[in-house]
Amino acid sequence: MSRSVPEITGKAQLAGVAGWPVSHSRSPSLHNYWLARHDIDGVYVPLAVRPGNFRVAMDGLRMSGFRGVNITIPYKEEAFRYADRLDPMAERCGSVNTLVFHPDGTSEGFSTDGAGLLASLAQEADYVPQGRALVLGAGGAARSVAAALLERGVDVTVSNRTFSKAEELANILGDGMSTLPWDAWEERLGAFSLLVNTTSLGMHGGPDEEWCADLGHANEKLIVSDIVYVPQETPLLREAQRRRLQAVGGLGMLLHQARAGFAMWFGVEPEVDEATFAHVMSGLS
Repeated sequence: MSRSVPEITGKAQLAGVAGWPVSHSRSPSLHNYWLARHDIDGVYVPLAVRPGNFRVAMDGLRMSGFRGVNITIPYKEEAFRYADRLDPMAERCGSVNTLVFHPDGTSEGFSTDGAGLLASLAQEADYVPQGRALVLGAGGAARSVAAALLERGVDVTVSNRTFSKAEELANILGDGMSTLPWDAWEERLGAFSLLVNTTSLGMHGGPDEEWCADLGHANEKLIVSDIVYVPQETPLLREAQRRRLQAVGGLGMLLHQARAGFAMWFGVEPEVDEATFAHVMSGLS
């Protein structure tokens, strides 16, 4: 079955997603869908950047006329160090998931993961930030999520398999932050209204695809969010549904965090609607 080919000219606006690996990313499907939907002469490509080559790769993209890039694992903290300027959220959390390359040759870093998660939770679970949240992980996404929750008045506890990294994150973000050892958080779930897994546990191709957690101590109003979106339903989300808890997958966060970058690169604010979800979901297993 043939597919229509979008019109791409020598003046095409360029952007992409940089990480290692990037084969799992649905960002190219999403952004190219939006480009076609808004009749924009542009293209968004996957950029597999080998470890040790991040800075030279970004310099090359910037000098080649790219408008910018999304940043995924494992480069969000390295992108923070790379950017010439930072937005307040990126400055606070020490993590960048969106780079904009300006015409004057400078780069600006943004952190949109946290805002993307909150928008997804509001859309899919009517979540109003309040009470206490437990964030699993201490990487770039965890930093952005925790910082966004703190800004909305939520007390945040972070737990990570390497406890020293959880402590480091709590020290970076300051007031409103606390920590729990990895082997203790399950028993303390009753104190939280939101659980967010920002690790790669449960992700297809990740370190432990079958990882789950004991949610037996959760209160009945707990919302369980997993930023993993391949697969759409992780073992953690299945366990939440089994216990009749609200469960929110990572696809909504992916879509919402992408809007800001698309608008800055291509000059159009895209919608996250049913058609967008349906398009991206059609390519997921």
